[in-house]
Amino acid sequence: MTAPNTELEILYQDDYLVAVNKPAGMLVHRSWLDRHETRFVMQTLRDQLGGQHVFPLHRLDKPTSGVLLFALSSEMAAEMMPKFAGREVKKTYHAVVRGWVKEAAVLDYPLKEELDKMSDKRTLQDKAPQEAVTAYRPLARVETPIPVGRYATSRYTLVEMKPETGRKHQLRRHMHHLSHHIIGDVNHGDGRHNRMFREHYDCHRLMLHASALEFFHPVTGLPITIRATVDQSWQGVMLAFQWPLSYLDG
Repeated sequence: MTAPNTELEILYQDDYLVAVNKPAGMLVHRSWLDRHETRFVMQTLRDQLGGQHVFPLHRLDKPTSGVLLFALSSEMAAEMMPKFAGREVKKTYHAVVRGWVKEAAVLDYPLKEELDKMSDKRTLQDKAPQEAVTAYRPLARVETPIPVGRYATSRYTLVEMKPETGRKHQLRRHMHHLSHHIIGDVNHGDGRHNRMFREHYDCHRLMLHASALEFFHPVTGLPITIRATVDQSWQGVMLAFQWPLSYLDG
């Protein structure tokens, strides 16, 4: 899925910080891994702000949509980055996963660092697994009459997730560990269910969305909550499953 050639939706902006609703399929910054890509959130936002330099404070994978926060100076970036590392910034995600998640829980399951063959080739290969903690809870469930595999019906759950750590692909890998693969995940998911969503729901994206970011403003000290709405693919799935969009409000 490629991002549409439009301006970014700015969710929050002041003299120090700016947040956008990152589209699925758009890279945050230029990468040799996707050399064919021509649009990036950083460049697009900088142009949108009249040449203002922006400094990303965290990451969202290319196929993930939602709240993405930037600092407007290197000094503010240096002040905010420890807040992310120190778990002072609360993140809320929503996902559609395979199967029925029956109850809320906290998964404490360490993850080995995922390495890119080229960009991480000098990284230590035998590092011990790192702490990875995700709180999750089911919001809605559905059973569809569309068979996938040997079953006559298919079951899915809308899940809210709050990661307490920030490991690479943490949510996707944690849901894989639970056998509740996130729909649209080509690396850690289930291709049969991904294909069914493409064919029956015209959904060609990873069903993972960064819905909200909460933190205390580093200058004013005031509590800030930034929320991002979902795109048409998400809305189409929610409508098909008769799940109200209000389930995503947190």
